[in-house]
Amino acid sequence: MKLLIRNLDRATTQDELRTLFEGYGVVQSCTIVIDPATQSSKGFGFIEMPKAGDAKAATINLNGHTLGANKIRVKKAEDKADEKAQSAEKPSE
Repeated sequence: MKLLIRNLDRATTQDELRTLFEGYGVVQSCTIVIDPATQSSKGFGFIEMPKAGDAKAATINLNGHTLGANKIRVKKAEDKADEKAQSAEKPSE
């Protein structure tokens, strides 16, 4: 299951983020999104955990957790295909 982590402190490293989530299970991948122009964090990232139960436990326990100077927000990441389908279903005004 892929999770979206928002409101990351710009100084948070991928290792710190991975370590935090590994407390709830195996982390398959960990990515903090970097601004190519400044080479600094954009303040969000993604975690992939192979077991949905572990990912759900991490989401429940870490949403609102303070990491660095910020309270992070954790939720299930939406698939890009799902986002396109949802926007196509909404009538334009």
